[in-house]
Amino acid sequence: MTFTKEESGQEDADDNGDRPGDGRDGAPGAGDAYTPSQRRLERERFKRVRARRATAIAALSTLVTGVVLYLVVVSAPGWPRTKETFLNGQYAREAFPKVLEGLWLNVRLLLVCGAAVLVLGMVIAIARTLRGPVFFPLRFLAAAYTDFFRGLPLIINLMIVVLGVPALRLQGVTVDPVLLGGTALTLTYSAYVAEVFRAGIESVHPSQRAAARSLGLNNRQALRYVVLPQAVRRQVPPLLNDLVSLQKDTGLVSIGGAIDAVRAADIIVGRSLNYTPYIVAGLVFVALTIPMTRFTDWVTARMDRQRAQGGAI
Repeated sequence: MTFTKEESGQEDADDNGDRPGDGRDGAPGAGDAYTPSQRRLERERFKRVRARRATAIAALSTLVTGVVLYLVVVSAPGWPRTKETFLNGQYAREAFPKVLEGLWLNVRLLLVCGAAVLVLGMVIAIARTLRGPVFFPLRFLAAAYTDFFRGLPLIINLMIVVLGVPALRLQGVTVDPVLLGGTALTLTYSAYVAEVFRAGIESVHPSQRAAARSLGLNNRQALRYVVLPQAVRRQVPPLLNDLVSLQKDTGLVSIGGAIDAVRAADIIVGRSLNYTPYIVAGLVFVALTIPMTRFTDWVTARMDRQRAQGGAI
């Protein structure tokens, strides 16, 4: 079988991959541009139509549900009295700026106590995972600490520290309810965070530590450079959940008289006997908590995707 010169030249071009539009023939953009097939265009059009239809159905369903709930609530017996007691616009406008002013104290407590809790929790977790009989006293004290403060209700801990410590009248010991309340929060939450860190440390396979030792690292270096980075990375979602709980519980320092968001609302309630300021304070805390909760969900989903990709590889 014989070939013409043009045919053999075309075969050589095909073997070298120099086909029109493949971007490898030496001229950028040479040849025909990529054109999706009719089937792909129809599939993408179907997906867009289905997405718009699902959005419309969800919006309509949400609207109908909202209208039904509104009609049920406003037609319920006692609604006018409930609205006046808990949803009074006058007291809401009065309470909102004062609640926001007190909320700054809660935010500062969250930042300071959150940092202290992470540090103290890490120290306790490391103490619980130390090896060797010489470290038994440290392991015992760390276990006793976590067992005690995880079992002790936070409100009782706050009452003992915030109300009981000033009654001792010890020289050099502060009586500031903010400092004492922050101390009580740190003591309680560090016990929970310590267990989170300990679970992360123990989840790292022993072969990781053995590999680090084989490379010349001692126990302290293996813990610092190999074990702890993996443990902390794995425990980010539960740590963020604990910080969300701490953010809400900062409002409990008001039992000592600290003027935070809860206490600011309580002052107005005590004067007016209207409970709308409590609703305002609660909504402010919810608005502050939701972004951190959604961030926690995002971090959790991201880590799940990374683990799934790693497992697939």
